[in-house]
Amino acid sequence: MGTVWLAEDEILVRPVAIKEFTLPEDVIDSTAASARVLSEAQAAARVSHRGVVRVYDLAAEDGQLWIVMEALSGQTLAAAIRQQGRLDPVRVVDIAVQLLEALRAVHREGVIHRDIKPSNVQLSGESRVVLTDFGLASRGSEAPPIKPGQVVGSPPFMAPESIQQGRFGPASDLFSLGATLYAAVEGRQPFDEMSTFSTLEAVKNQVPPPARHAGCLRHVIDGLLAKDPDARLTLSQAHGYLKAIQSAQIEPLRGIPGELGEVTAG
Repeated sequence: MGTVWLAEDEILVRPVAIKEFTLPEDVIDSTAASARVLSEAQAAARVSHRGVVRVYDLAAEDGQLWIVMEALSGQTLAAAIRQQGRLDPVRVVDIAVQLLEALRAVHREGVIHRDIKPSNVQLSGESRVVLTDFGLASRGSEAPPIKPGQVVGSPPFMAPESIQQGRFGPASDLFSLGATLYAAVEGRQPFDEMSTFSTLEAVKNQVPPPARHAGCLRHVIDGLLAKDPDARLTLSQAHGYLKAIQSAQIEPLRGIPGELGEVTAG
């Protein structure tokens, strides 16, 4: 979607990240592309939460658009998985709780992220987890129409209903979160086939291999990866279960507890 530069705000004397948008040569409708950039900036700016990247400004110069954002320290979750392989489930529980709280703020504003994946999760300083890149985000009825066969998002992390019917909503974001958590605890994607087509088919029709290293997280991951969005864990259910783990109401992480219904959702 563009190139992100580390820069300095010379007036406020602080580091910032500037996202530069470069239109591909085959893009004819530059007006629509500019509207997409504006939509990204507005979607992120609507949400005020420590778990969502802060947008400071949208600048234009010589027809070029730039989004000015806070500069985040640390590394992406994708980079951490590449370097470490499987992450400690205790750490992933904390990541999951923070992402769910960020998503609650996002959805409260009527925004759907539509591209939650490890590379769009920043593990920043002071144990802060930040959801980034709202380039595909939509606001309810303002979502642009999806053409037949068009893929909007990252296939290994897309929800089945998004692939089949072009449906995006809070439940599809939660499926993407489940796939992201699976990748964190297993060190690999839940759906990782040889081609984009086979990956999309796997998301729609196959159950991923069990998350054998997830411990108590396995119930949350399985619940978020339910094919039917109506059967999928809600944000409140997943958050309540994970907070119970954090408060040691469920232990140990190596074990697999009973039914999800035993835990009161927060």
